[in-house]
Amino acid sequence: QVQLVESGGGLVQAGGSLRLSCAASERTFGRYAMGWFRQAPGKERESVAAITWNGGTTIYADSVKGRFTTSKDNAKNTVYLQMNSLKPEDTAVYYCAAAVRWPGTLYAGRVDAYDYWGQGTQVTVSS
Repeated sequence: QVQLVESGGGLVQAGGSLRLSCAASERTFGRYAMGWFRQAPGKERESVAAITWNGGTTIYADSVKGRFTTSKDNAKNTVYLQMNSLKPEDTAVYYCAAAVRWPGTLYAGRVDAYDYWGQGTQVTVSS
């Protein structure tokens, strides 16, 4: 059972930056593909970014392309989401998730492609 713990959320002004971290308990973390999702009040959970087990492939939602970057440090069992040029519409609870198998670029944004989830961290962007 993989346990995921997100950190780094908070309150930031529009145009600012935050870096989210997601630490995994499992020593085999390096084998997992990882995804980042977010959920705003009253909305469905949506994909933000995903990365393969070795970091060789990353995908991003159109709404965050050019502003967000995900990376994976297998030696530290941690995946990161660097968020720049934040907008009020980025306000949400952000979740990281782990997939035993990379679902492919076509399906990496699906919630049901992931096996383990963190508890989420709140990101609030003020205008």
